[in-house]
Amino acid sequence: MATTDRQATTLALAHALSAAERGLSVIPLSRTKLPALRSPHRDDPSPPPCHGVYDATTDPARIRALFAAAPRATGYGIACGLPPHHLIGVDLDTKNGTDPGAALRALASRHGFTVPPTVVVLTPSGGRHLWLSGPPDVVAPNSAGRLAPGIDIRGAGGYLVGPGSRTEHGRYQAAPGTAHLAPAPCPPALLRLLLPPPRAHHPTPPSAGHHGQGLVQFVLAAHEGQRNTRLFWAACRAYEDGIGPELVEPLVDAARATGLSEREARATIASAARMTGH
Repeated sequence: MATTDRQATTLALAHALSAAERGLSVIPLSRTKLPALRSPHRDDPSPPPCHGVYDATTDPARIRALFAAAPRATGYGIACGLPPHHLIGVDLDTKNGTDPGAALRALASRHGFTVPPTVVVLTPSGGRHLWLSGPPDVVAPNSAGRLAPGIDIRGAGGYLVGPGSRTEHGRYQAAPGTAHLAPAPCPPALLRLLLPPPRAHHPTPPSAGHHGQGLVQFVLAAHEGQRNTRLFWAACRAYEDGIGPELVEPLVDAARATGLSEREARATIASAARMTGH
């Protein structure tokens, strides 16, 4: 391996260990931005995922072991959705002539939110990664261009290339004045845009009332893996529409019908109340 590659690996490890000290779970990445370790189970879907984002850790010894097993790593990835930050990455990609910054400003104006000061990572292509933190009881999914052309979202199961990483296209680095910041809370209005839109399929309990029919049905239609997310979205909408207190019990009943415990349901609804200022 060339000396420059060894230096890049050493530097990537140092940056990864620094990120881990801030509570960010990391993995080694290759120059192509992919996980640097090939999964031994790549062709076998039965074991748990490994040697990818699911290997991400904050343990310094484990991080060193991962990099030792990936001597050609020149960067590191930061897993999204994990505690304590529950990171959500907003990837503003300038490829294909898009202007994602303008698109995000238009979304903010239309939906009434402001992106707070937070960590910003500059990408080699001229784009930016905005780091935001989400509530612990909400799963933000990954998406590409769903909000607007050039705006990709890195949520649970995804990762962001960490600042200090070197790829075949160049270096990722924190924007001046942002490296010391903690990921800012995701604005509630933006968070709701990241969640799946409501799809009503099931009958509404009589106690829900006319105004909450769609919201309760939306929760009842949830499958495993999206129950908390749908409940949080519905509760936010209910509080914004002024019917939050009225819908607490119907939403709890609907969430319990999908398999959530009453304690989980009430905690998620309380989180939505706090996020919407109630």
